[in-house]
Amino acid sequence: MEGAESFAAPVLALSGDQYRAIVAHCYDGLPDEACGLLAGRVDAGGEPTGQVTTVYPCTNADASARTYTVDSRDLIRAMRDAETRHDELVGVWHSHTHSDAYPSDTDVRQAMEPHWLYVVVSLRHAEPVLRTFRIRDGSVTECEVVVTDS
Repeated sequence: MEGAESFAAPVLALSGDQYRAIVAHCYDGLPDEACGLLAGRVDAGGEPTGQVTTVYPCTNADASARTYTVDSRDLIRAMRDAETRHDELVGVWHSHTHSDAYPSDTDVRQAMEPHWLYVVVSLRHAEPVLRTFRIRDGSVTECEVVVTDS
């Protein structure tokens, strides 16, 4: 199919340190949902390449176990830092404290950045589960996640 490649979901590539930082921040946020931002490179069409360069743990301004909003000061700080690194914000993560790692109806409704990657970390079971999604026009597509040794 012509042009299908431009819509292919990227593989989210995290270093081991980035993965551990995300999961640790999710546990630190308990009993509330935790959240943070991802920075990385984008291609000529503005799509994330999938390679994460920086993770930014943020404050959940909602202070809620059911919803999250990235604190506006953290958002501005992350945007400025990413810009100095010649990167862009490419995604957001948040935890689900008692449900599976899949976007809730609220998550889908609030997904305003169609190019972003949406990471959900479930803390429901003994081991955390991290999954990544592309959410566009209410449609949810799962992306592969690769964690490297570094």
